[in-house]
Amino acid sequence: MPEAQWDELQQAAVEAMRAAYAPYSRFPVGAAALVDDGRLVTGCNVENAAYGVTLCAECGLVSELIRSGGGKLTAFVCVDKHGEVLMPCGRCRQLLSEHAAPSLVLRTVSGDRSMAEVLPDAFGPANLQ
Repeated sequence: MPEAQWDELQQAAVEAMRAAYAPYSRFPVGAAALVDDGRLVTGCNVENAAYGVTLCAECGLVSELIRSGGGKLTAFVCVDKHGEVLMPCGRCRQLLSEHAAPSLVLRTVSGDRSMAEVLPDAFGPANLQ
């Protein structure tokens, strides 16, 4: 994907981050992804006083993906409160894997990576058949 398109995707993640609800950690996170049909989906973290039910930005993004028609993610980036690229946690990598196109590329702190590189030997729907 051209660098200019990555820049636009990261800016969308920054805009999503600005809508985050993070009164406890004060660590707002935003995420943005392209879908195989050309749509852009975003999400932000939503904290909760009962910390275990806090929703990560990736959760919001996947919810928006499903709400807006489904599809598969083709490019993904997540940012912190400074707009810097942030690596999704393991739980969120698993969540993204479920909705990833085979060609999904994630922009990470160590460069652009495939889903298989950030979640090797992933457990997925095929394991349940």
